Amino acid sequence: MVWVNQDKCAIVGVGATKYYVRGQSWPRTINDMICEAVIKACDDAGLSVEQIDGFAYYSTASAGYGEKMDTATFMEMLGIPEVGFSAAITSGGGGSAGSMGLATAALMNGDTKYCITVMGLQQYHKRLGLAYSLSEPDAQSSFLQPSGLVGPGHLMSVLFRRHMHLYGTRREALAEIVISQRENAIPRETAVRRNPLTVEEYFQSPMLADPHCRLDYCLETDGAVAVITTTSDRAKDLKQKPVYIHGAAHGGRHEWGRAFAWMGMPTDEYFASSGHKPVGQRLWDMSGVGPQDMDVALIYDHFSSMVLMQLEDYGFCKKGEGGPFVESGAVRYKGGSIPVNTHGGQLSEGYIIGMTHIREAVEQLRGVAVNQVKDAEFALCTGGPAHLPVSGCVLRR
Repeated sequence: MVWVNQDKCAIVGVGATKYYVRGQSWPRTINDMICEAVIKACDDAGLSVEQIDGFAYYSTASAGYGEKMDTATFMEMLGIPEVGFSAAITSGGGGSAGSMGLATAALMNGDTKYCITVMGLQQYHKRLGLAYSLSEPDAQSSFLQPSGLVGPGHLMSVLFRRHMHLYGTRREALAEIVISQRENAIPRETAVRRNPLTVEEYFQSPMLADPHCRLDYCLETDGAVAVITTTSDRAKDLKQKPVYIHGAAHGGRHEWGRAFAWMGMPTDEYFASSGHKPVGQRLWDMSGVGPQDMDVALIYDHFSSMVLMQLEDYGFCKKGEGGPFVESGAVRYKGGSIPVNTHGGQLSEGYIIGMTHIREAVEQLRGVAVNQVKDAEFALCTGGPAHLPVSGCVLRR
C-alpha cells in the first residue's frame, strides 16, 4: 500500500557548519554550532528563523552521549516566538533517516508549518568511540567492559567476523568501500580526509578490532547539520527546488533489539546483518519503488562493514553476496550500478551522526552535488545500524 503521506512534504532548506576534527571546534559551543546550522538552513530556504515552529529530533534529542538538544534553549538563542511541535525518535544515529518521517507526521497533523531536524556533535570531552568504556557500571556495561568491547567498533567487528565466517566475505570488500568513499571525498571541500588512499595503505592501517582497521572506522568530528521540512504546497513558494519525502520508515524486529551493545540476536539471519531488512522491506512497500529504482544511496557508514550488510538488507544484492557485489565496483560513483556515499560519507567527509547523508541526498536531487549523479531522481538514506529503531527514507526530486 502506498504511503498516505507520499510526496506531501519536502525538504526545503539545508545548513551546516564546518566539519572540525574532534576537539578543534573549541572554544565554540555545541549550541553555537547548532544555531549556525539552523540559520544557514533558513537562509537556504528563504525563510526567517522566526517562521520555524517545530523540531523533529532523533537520537532522543541528544548530541552524542554528552550533550542534550533543548528546544527552549534554541528558541531563546534564535528568537523563535512559538513552537507547536517538539519530539524525538529514540535510539542514536539509527533514527537519522526516520526523522524525516517524524517531521512529516507533525506537518501533516498541522502541528507545525516549518520543522527543523538538526544534529550537532562536539567530542572534546567525551568520545563516542569509547562510549561503553565510559559508561557507569550496570548489568549491561559490566558484561561489555571486561570483554574489551569498549566501543561500537569493537562490537560491530564481531558481527562482521561472523559474516566472513558464514559467507567467505573478505577484507578486500571493506577496502573497496573505504577507498571508493575516499575518492568521493577528494573533490569535496567540506571533507576532512581528502588525501588519496591506496589498497596497500588500507592494509597497512593499524588493526583496532579485527577485522576493522583504523580506516574502517568513521571520523571523529565536531559540527552541526540542519534541514527544514514543510508541506509540498508551501514548498512551491520557497527559494529552493523541493526535495520530496517519498517514503520514510523506522523500527525493526526484536531479534535485532539492542543489537551490538548486547549481542542478543538469536540467529545468523540477524547476527550477521545490519538489522535493516524489515525496515527496508517496509520502506519499499510503502514507497512503491525498490533498490533497482535508486540513483544514489547514502548508507550509514559509522563502520565500513555495516555498509556492506545494509546493501544486502535493502536488496541491492542477495544475503551473503555483499562481498563480491562491493568488490565488483558496484558502489563506485563512476561506473558503479549504485553510487554509494558520493560525499565521502562518515568515513571520509565527516561524522555528524547521519545528517551529512541527508545533506548529500538533497544536493544530489537538486542537481548541485560535487559528485553529481546524472539525472538523479531517487535517493535512499539510511540511519544506523544501532539500537532499535533503525531507519531509512526515500527522497525524490
